[in-house]
Amino acid sequence: MKTTGASPIRFLAFTIHFIIFALAVQQSLTTVAPPTPEPHKDPGKPERGQYQLTGTNGSVCLMAHMGLQLNITFTSSSNKTVRSVVNLEPNGTQASGSCEMDEAILQLSADAIKTNLTFLFTRNVTTNKYFVSEISLSADWPEMKEPFSARNSSLKYLGATLGYSYMCHEEQTLAVVEALSINAFQVQLQPFNITRNQFSTALQCQLDQDDMLIAIVVGAALAGLVLIVLVAYLIGRRRSHAGYQTI
Repeated sequence: MKTTGASPIRFLAFTIHFIIFALAVQQSLTTVAPPTPEPHKDPGKPERGQYQLTGTNGSVCLMAHMGLQLNITFTSSSNKTVRSVVNLEPNGTQASGSCEMDEAILQLSADAIKTNLTFLFTRNVTTNKYFVSEISLSADWPEMKEPFSARNSSLKYLGATLGYSYMCHEEQTLAVVEALSINAFQVQLQPFNITRNQFSTALQCQLDQDDMLIAIVVGAALAGLVLIVLVAYLIGRRRSHAGYQTI
């Protein structure tokens, strides 16, 4: 009598389905949806700008490399509620601000679209960390019924340990107020303790760490399943050969 083991094809099919499921879970975990779900015209990913401030001693005191996308809900001149998504273009954006011992201000001004975006970075000596504690924006677009302004001084975004730069490759949504959120792409920044006009060692954000962990888990699972398929195949061949022996 001929005996056979478990079919390796079934294991291969299971492996494929598992990988598809893992990738779907990864996508759902790393995608951060905007706070307002209304449909809008997508302008695509913004260009990554490189902004920096110089202190009184002539050295760089703040560096921020990031792509920024504004999500603004406003009342139009025709009294309609409009949700607009606009990329901040680095070529038309000027950086200004100031660097103090415990605070740093980065103001990004886009004259072409009459928009000013300001980030306030706060240094916490007790925890030895820094973060964005306030974001404000003012805009006066032709289609707006009246100038738009928003401010939130109770935030805690883009934080890292002093002496390190903050880095995040994944897209992040920074909710400011109900009518304003900011999508940040490919961020690396440092507002304090910059030496030799360059970023210090980067600390990755939680989103990047989660993404890396999921990739490792998926890779390990794939390797394990391939090993199981190989072992099942070898066992099946061995049993198949044994089935042809004369009793």
